[in-house]
Amino acid sequence: MKAESLMLEKFGSPTITGYPYLTRIMLPFRMKLSWENDVYINSFLCNYLIHDQLYNVFTTILKEYGPLKISELGIDIYGGCFNYRKIGTSDKWSMHAWGLAVDLDPIRNSYNMTRETAQFAKKEYDTMINIFYENGFVSLGKELDYDWMHFEAV
Repeated sequence: MKAESLMLEKFGSPTITGYPYLTRIMLPFRMKLSWENDVYINSFLCNYLIHDQLYNVFTTILKEYGPLKISELGIDIYGGCFNYRKIGTSDKWSMHAWGLAVDLDPIRNSYNMTRETAQFAKKEYDTMINIFYENGFVSLGKELDYDWMHFEAV
């Protein structure tokens, strides 16, 4: 995978200790954890290279949708960004290992869902997905029709 090679060259192999490529992004609206939906966060760790782009994504989403619609649509359900792990059972590193991807609303947009079943495949999410694209991210759902929760920096 070309992306993994570039990340290995730029940052080296992810390690369990020390993450000099991570920074904290302060969110313009609070998000709830997908795995514990009564817990809210105001920030999370991401790669310093995407901090400004990601902040712009969430700021623009807030402007376009407003807080009530964001909550109603589940755009505020955080599934993760930085996660020290490989891709499934693969020996390749996930882009999450470098904090270069963010997952939103993973239950209603799970890995195996398609445009027929994923929430983010619906028309009301087109603006959100376009905002990600305008800021240098791709949607695996839109591109490959799986993992609709996953937005990855390119």
